[in-house]
Amino acid sequence: MSKSDPVIVVIEDDPSIRRFLRTSLGAHGFKVFDAETGKQGLVEVGVRKPDLVILDLGLPDMDGVDVIKTMRSWSSVPIIILSARSGEQQKIEALDVGADDYLTKPFGFGELLARIRVALRHAARLQEPTQDNVFITGNLKVDLANRLVSVEAREVHLTPIQYRLLMVLVKNAGKVLTHQQILNEVWGPAYRENAHYLRIYMSQLRQKLEADPTRPTFLLTESGVGYRLKIGERSESG
Repeated sequence: MSKSDPVIVVIEDDPSIRRFLRTSLGAHGFKVFDAETGKQGLVEVGVRKPDLVILDLGLPDMDGVDVIKTMRSWSSVPIIILSARSGEQQKIEALDVGADDYLTKPFGFGELLARIRVALRHAARLQEPTQDNVFITGNLKVDLANRLVSVEAREVHLTPIQYRLLMVLVKNAGKVLTHQQILNEVWGPAYRENAHYLRIYMSQLRQKLEADPTRPTFLLTESGVGYRLKIGERSESG
């Protein structure tokens, strides 16, 4: 976290939800500012320079997807969507244009708090010095400098594509990536619709890295949307 009291901007038109988030997040050490429209929210983000944004998609003046697009033109702040829109395509659209995570209403505050912590850890990891070359989550260790992958101190051989897929997930650890985003990064734009490639290679990665590939603990599926690499407690410098 970048400050002792991390700043969150909530962009939400429902006053009861804004009030609830202000009170509940405030009780957990966050400093919260809110806005009820997209335009007001963009101003708040520009002025407050928050550590994280919570955004509703159904705003009275502009669609939340357009808010994300505008924000992403000048800010990389983590964005968590909190919306009643539950369709897979709506989630994919929001994530594809730059949102980091997505929760549907009604939501549990405990889960929201956990997602906030993950997003903040992901953002902090991106700001770490480049000499921090070892990524660790659970029993998985990835030595980025030496291109070595190990599970429980046992080196695991990956093919070039398997390694590239893992690197995309490591680079975005904690963030939900859509199938299209991963395909574009690993295989290129021409393969954005070839989801079967991704399923095959994700299955191969799980076979090599997970203790029980049928019940993965860190290579997680976001049903109908994509995948997330779960962040562990720490990363170490190489």
